[in-house]
Amino acid sequence: MEYDLIVNASDAIEGQDIGVKDGKIVCIGTGLQPSASTSIIDAQGGYITPGGVDSHVHLEQPNCPMGDTWESGTRSAICGGTTTVIAFVSQAREHVSLLPLVEEYSARAHGNSHCDYGLHLILTAPSMKILTNEIPELAKEHGITSIKLYMTYEPMMLRDRDILNILMASRKLGLTTMIHAENHDMIDLIIETLEMEDKTEPYYHAVSRPKIAESEATYRAICLAEVMDAPILLVHVSSEVAAQHIRNAQTRLLPIYGETCPQYLWLLAEKLKGTHEDHFHGAKAVCSPPLRESPAETDAMWRGIANGTFTTFSSDHAASKYHVDGGKKRGLIEGKPFFREIPNGLPGVETRLPLLFKGVLEGRITIHDFVRVACSSPAKLYGLRNKGSIVPGKDADLCIWYPADQMHQFTLSNSMLHHDIDYTPYEGMEFANWPRYTILRGRVVWDRDGLGLTGKKGDGQYIKREGSLLPGPRNVFVNEWRPPI
Repeated sequence: MEYDLIVNASDAIEGQDIGVKDGKIVCIGTGLQPSASTSIIDAQGGYITPGGVDSHVHLEQPNCPMGDTWESGTRSAICGGTTTVIAFVSQAREHVSLLPLVEEYSARAHGNSHCDYGLHLILTAPSMKILTNEIPELAKEHGITSIKLYMTYEPMMLRDRDILNILMASRKLGLTTMIHAENHDMIDLIIETLEMEDKTEPYYHAVSRPKIAESEATYRAICLAEVMDAPILLVHVSSEVAAQHIRNAQTRLLPIYGETCPQYLWLLAEKLKGTHEDHFHGAKAVCSPPLRESPAETDAMWRGIANGTFTTFSSDHAASKYHVDGGKKRGLIEGKPFFREIPNGLPGVETRLPLLFKGVLEGRITIHDFVRVACSSPAKLYGLRNKGSIVPGKDADLCIWYPADQMHQFTLSNSMLHHDIDYTPYEGMEFANWPRYTILRGRVVWDRDGLGLTGKKGDGQYIKREGSLLPGPRNVFVNEWRPPI
């Protein structure tokens, strides 16, 4: 057999060289013979992991005008070892149909993505027409097989009855429902009282969204899912108590999945405080759920990865520039800070894998944990059948890391990154490894020691996804009532 590419991995695992042809992994074995046209990459004993799957990114959404575009966001993904992202088609309350939204958002992505991509739906007005006609059509014809919904944010939050209706429709179609779980009324009351006390600096964003708000909503979401016997994913889990609810549900064999993010592994609420030079600096770290106060919480997130509580590890890349009108400083009104007005979200699509790999190097998780939450499990959960694994027949998406102690350790600065955002919350962190090569369907698109970014916009292909490949409904119910099917 002739190969387009051979990745020599035998220094790490004897007999595990990878043969690639026509964008697919076709062989893993010993003594693969190159032809005159075969490219060869010697991993030199460095880890070879599947190309990263970032299943939670926000790119060029109408409500994020100062964020990354499809071009800049996916360029950044490739340079951080991620070869597939899933972004969001977002419905506003006034939108009575999803079909034109999908068409318009797909046009934004088409021809502009550096990496492969899929789409989720965000539902805020789930009419029966949408649930019974449009969702099935979008799943079948477009491969959009996941829905995200919110239990907070006034313009987006849904009542429990709406959530139940969505879970009923999702269960019938085999879709995955993603839930942002925070108790809106708790948060709204706390914000009102903080504003009455003139406590409006960015730091109070964390005070306004306590762990108990995430805990209550997480437990409630699990209860709603159990009533409907429907699988759900709790997104961007930030606290030990919320993770414990997920763990308890999993122990009872419920199809409840969890996701956490880099910011909840590495950053604390003190990041929201200002500096002497810039009292509004903390706005750069405003996200929801917020960064937590104690290192015990970040330790709990690492444990949740190591013990299998978390199925996916996503960036939740939802960036807004800091030094431009309409960005993070939208919360600075006539010189006075109002944390309520600060756009939520952090940049992180490029730093996601390196930050998780730091946990491998520090012994917090194993390389197997890394691959599971950053590559293979998100591919399975979201029906990306050809992604997430180094197996013959799969897409040849690979991330090759430096051998141990062979990369010069460096201090991260935003100027090193490839997004279109004017800061990174991880400024000043030390890194001892970084993706050396990123390979997308058999083509080198990132070569850190050579030409750097070698891919281009338009390399990415849209993926029509299947339903989840992980366990779903069990046909076990809370009593004799059954949801209509």
